[in-house]
Amino acid sequence: MKICLAGEGAFGNKHLDALSKIAGIEVVSLVGGVKEATCKLAQERGIAHWTLDLEEGLAQPGVEAAILATPTPLHASQAMQVLRAGKHVLVEIPMSESLTDAEALARLQAETGLVAMAGHVRRFNPSHQWIRQRIRSGAISIQQMDVQTYFFRRSNLNALGQPRSWTDHLLWHHACHTVDLFMYQTGEPVEECYAVQGPVHEELGIAMDMGIVMKSSSGSICTLSLSFNNDGPLGTSFRYICDNGTYQARYDDLYDGNNEQIDVSSVDVSMNGVELIDREFFTAIREGREPNGSIAQCLPAMRVLDRLERQLSS
Repeated sequence: MKICLAGEGAFGNKHLDALSKIAGIEVVSLVGGVKEATCKLAQERGIAHWTLDLEEGLAQPGVEAAILATPTPLHASQAMQVLRAGKHVLVEIPMSESLTDAEALARLQAETGLVAMAGHVRRFNPSHQWIRQRIRSGAISIQQMDVQTYFFRRSNLNALGQPRSWTDHLLWHHACHTVDLFMYQTGEPVEECYAVQGPVHEELGIAMDMGIVMKSSSGSICTLSLSFNNDGPLGTSFRYICDNGTYQARYDDLYDGNNEQIDVSSVDVSMNGVELIDREFFTAIREGREPNGSIAQCLPAMRVLDRLERQLSS
């Protein structure tokens, strides 16, 4: 399967690492935003064609699908561009920065019938898959998810410490992971939600600290703390407080309540969540089915984010 990858930054590289482990996939075009960086990455990865124009990348002979790891403000418009070109699309999280754009993308996917996924990788991390399997078997139920998402980003840098041309967002990007995962794991909608945020950064124009509380229809709750002010260990950790045990998920790894590691190596074919989400994308295309993490499945999370944003604005 020939594909186009858009994005020469940190997550473009993560997807290229993942794709190198998946048989039968060829990246025939790399689409970037910065000429020098795009050219350099294409040469390093042995990608024959590179361009700064997504339309040109999609038009390369044989391209069936695209993975978008581009700046967040471009996600919705580029995903719709890919669908209108008749190609399948996997767009990194978040699918958009507004509910209006997310709903427009969902409508277009329904019209085209093409595979369209959002990069909700937490659904695929082996740690969270292990928890989901135990929930579905009836072995455990969630009483509370306690989640901490902490970074140190007082300047506009990406995950590789490189300057960004756009500004990240605690609500529409980082909270999006947890809002979707909470509903995915409980299998229930969010009935109540509340958010508070700290002062807006003078230069970046975003809140640097945020707290979110959610409650599902059966009474499970989620407490989420987010910060760009954290000068310490970075990333996201999930504590599942259940009726039968406590579990801590740190990306692809899982630990019990006493910090003893749980072996999740047999949960799936890989221990890399990005590789697993890419595999699901290609498998859904080949099988002609809706993928786990489709735009339609992830749309409810965008509706919750919209509720929270309107609450914060008021």
